[in-house]
Amino acid sequence: MKWMVFVSVFAFSIFTASLCKAEWYKETHSMMGTEISVEMWVQSEERGKDIARLVVAEMHRIDLGMNPWNASSELAKLNREAPGAPVLVSLELFSLIEKSLYYSRLSHGAFDISFASVGQFYDFKKGRKPTAKEFQAFRGTVNYRNIILDSVGVSIAYSDEKLLIDLGGIAKGYAVDRAVDILQRAGIQSAIVSAGGDSRVIGKRQGRPWVIGIKHPRRENEQVVRIPLENTAISTSGDYERFFLEGGRRYHHIINPTSGESADSVQSVSIISASAMDSDALSTTVFVLGVEEGLTLVNSLDNVDAIIIDKEGLLHYSDDLLMPELH
Repeated sequence: MKWMVFVSVFAFSIFTASLCKAEWYKETHSMMGTEISVEMWVQSEERGKDIARLVVAEMHRIDLGMNPWNASSELAKLNREAPGAPVLVSLELFSLIEKSLYYSRLSHGAFDISFASVGQFYDFKKGRKPTAKEFQAFRGTVNYRNIILDSVGVSIAYSDEKLLIDLGGIAKGYAVDRAVDILQRAGIQSAIVSAGGDSRVIGKRQGRPWVIGIKHPRRENEQVVRIPLENTAISTSGDYERFFLEGGRRYHHIINPTSGESADSVQSVSIISASAMDSDALSTTVFVLGVEEGLTLVNSLDNVDAIIIDKEGLLHYSDDLLMPELH
């Protein structure tokens, strides 16, 4: 009995020492047109650096391959060559575009990666929007149905020679999911990975849920609501991320595929779901759909929730988030 007690005490001492060695490790980098960060509970700083190096390398790889402005990227090559003939692509790019088209069909075109056909003429740093002539020439080009996928040959073609695609509404979420997969395979049980407005958490933070704040769309450094989360993803799309003001109107990067202009019925949409890829795509989708149609879509989906801030600054919640006091 004494031996058993000694062994138990010895094991507890090792466990306690292990906990004392563990620490929070965080890295932040500029990438994918935004700030990306990874924070984890890890046994040592050295171990944290090793794992973070893998995470950053993977996100950088995705950024290089799926950036339409990088002439050597796989996506840029597709945009150049797909209007002429089917282009063989990686299974990764094919799957991501296939997922994008799923959301296009689900939303009846509210989510459309071919928005870039018109989006290419916006420059939010310089305050430039498409001219009337550019609108006239390219607006009808925005149509996801003109993206032709061949799952057997793993190739993609465009049936419109003017069509361009941009994965900005889904690629960052995908990169976050890939990063989380690396952390989980490394045995990390408590972490958060973020890429701009897309985040995904693993486990809890020091025994309590992670608390994620949703930014106030009109007040810098303020939050409108804070949400406790575990083992889930949250993405926020807002009209304050990349924009300029002209003639009292806000022009921003979330383009309504139907009009070719910035969607203007809401200020911010946050989506909570199991994967960051899904929450990323849905936050853009619901932003374009607006409050009524957006909530109808979210309420029809399993394990998906939404918080919408409309153009008047009022909060709207999907059914599963509504508490008695909010009715």
